[in-house]
Amino acid sequence: MSEHFLVTGGNRLEGEVLVGGAKNSVLKLMAAALLAEGTTVVTNCPDILDVPLMADVLRGLGCEVELEDSEVRITTPAEPKYHADFDAVKQFRASVCVLGPLVARCRRAVVALPGGDAIGSRPLDMHQSGLRLLGARSEIEHGCVVAEADDLHGANIRLVFPSVGATENILMAAVLARGETVIDNAAREPEIVDLCNMLNEMGAKVSGGGSSTLTIQGVRKLEPATHRVIGDRIVAATWGVAASMTRGDVRVRGVNHKHLGLVLDKLRTAGAEVTPEVDGFRVIQRERPKAVNFATLPYPGFPTDLQPMAIGLAAVAEGTSMITENVFESRFRFVEEMIRLGADARTDGHHAVIRGVPVLSSAPVWSSDIRAGAGLVLAGLVADGTTEVHDIFHIDRGYPRFVENLRGLGGVIERVGTE
Repeated sequence: MSEHFLVTGGNRLEGEVLVGGAKNSVLKLMAAALLAEGTTVVTNCPDILDVPLMADVLRGLGCEVELEDSEVRITTPAEPKYHADFDAVKQFRASVCVLGPLVARCRRAVVALPGGDAIGSRPLDMHQSGLRLLGARSEIEHGCVVAEADDLHGANIRLVFPSVGATENILMAAVLARGETVIDNAAREPEIVDLCNMLNEMGAKVSGGGSSTLTIQGVRKLEPATHRVIGDRIVAATWGVAASMTRGDVRVRGVNHKHLGLVLDKLRTAGAEVTPEVDGFRVIQRERPKAVNFATLPYPGFPTDLQPMAIGLAAVAEGTSMITENVFESRFRFVEEMIRLGADARTDGHHAVIRGVPVLSSAPVWSSDIRAGAGLVLAGLVADGTTEVHDIFHIDRGYPRFVENLRGLGGVIERVGTE
């Protein structure tokens, strides 16, 4: 049995939606629990499929994990196991973030090469080279990343690209290394800052979070902590774009609007009234959106995770937009599905040119990843008739209570089972 969405277009989204904890943060915070013996508690966890999947990975490493409402309690043993097998990690990319904590805590890690979204090549070269500079040996053997270290020591590490995953793994390995580690050209995302804050609450000495240089003074031991996950800026922005596409009025709560500075500016350029609020923001779009150009870049640039939403907005905007993808080379697979829905779009390398049309036309479409799935639902909201969105398990991995939230804003969506 598989499921798909039936999305009926034509309704203006109005109301308020509450955003939960960030998917791109919570999974790394759960992995960080491996660094300390005892019980670590992570609160404000989103109700998404990837959280229980990460819980299964941690259980396979010897942890006891309890999931209750929006809280995860992780009890890590004195001697965690170091082998994360294929069955546990194949389903999602973030599972690779146990690599750094295992090397730090066990001085050994065997992690099967992870699965995840089909959005392009995401090699582990920078993860491995960073661990090697810290004193570990690391190779790919029999489909696994294998890393071993007799001792970990501080190092000066410069990333060739500000990779979020590499920054996280190197950071979590360095907190228990001897001496000082400096990571230059580090990722600056708010989720990296969230991880730095939790590590410091556990007794680590990390400075520079949110800048391109992280400095870590290694400590001998960390202690468990209780930490609240930051709000999910990608989910929040998805609702903001949905308001603009449907000429709606949506208040988004539970997120720091400062984490979305460029995104909200783009909505303003499209003609929306955007008002920052204490715990979120409000988007009101009174007329048809205007065409806007987008180029994805690492934070604080426009997020690659929002590229499908940018294309959806451009597809119904007045004028011609250019979308440039600078992060993942395969993310334009989404454009093929948008063309099914009547979008006037063409791609050339890492550029897409979209000429906006007043209304899209309903059709069956297929999700290739989490954000593409959400983008197709948004497109269905501005299409005539009813759009079928298939492979929606991707959306469940990143958007908690997606159907309930969309219906609460006045959207018409139904989850349907198919053989």
